[in-house]
Amino acid sequence: MDSTSLEDAEAGRRRRRLTIGIRDSLRELGRQLSLLNHRVSARLDLKDVDLECLDLIAVHGPLSPSALARRTGLHPATVTGILDRLERGGWITRDRDPDATDRRAVTVRGRRERNAEVLTLYSGMNASMEQICSGYNEAELEVLADFLRRTTDAGRLATDDLTSS
Repeated sequence: MDSTSLEDAEAGRRRRRLTIGIRDSLRELGRQLSLLNHRVSARLDLKDVDLECLDLIAVHGPLSPSALARRTGLHPATVTGILDRLERGGWITRDRDPDATDRRAVTVRGRRERNAEVLTLYSGMNASMEQICSGYNEAELEVLADFLRRTTDAGRLATDDLTSS
């Protein structure tokens, strides 16, 4: 083997190690975020799935219960139980859907006055993220944002594939 072939082989091994390291780091990040969300849920006296639904409503709302069920992959009856708990806790409101032909149709909206409670519990992580991002220049942040978007899309596609098979 000549020196170019050795260098190429070593570069390939380094790239594989880095790729595996990134994949392992993403798995650990998922675990840590899951633990953080679990602790936030407990502090708010919510179930983990309730907090997840509340977040989806905050990001994509107002939503119909069926749209929320599609986004979560949960059975509509399960979503109904979650929405009942969130409504009893004062986290959401159900409003008649003015665009629907069915008078029973509703949309679910988060209650803004409750958002501060959630944001306070995530403030430590948000401050850490600000500090971490301040260590990168704009071009590096663009690469990181692109990587995270593409990784999220890959996760969504993998989830869709499992759902359809």
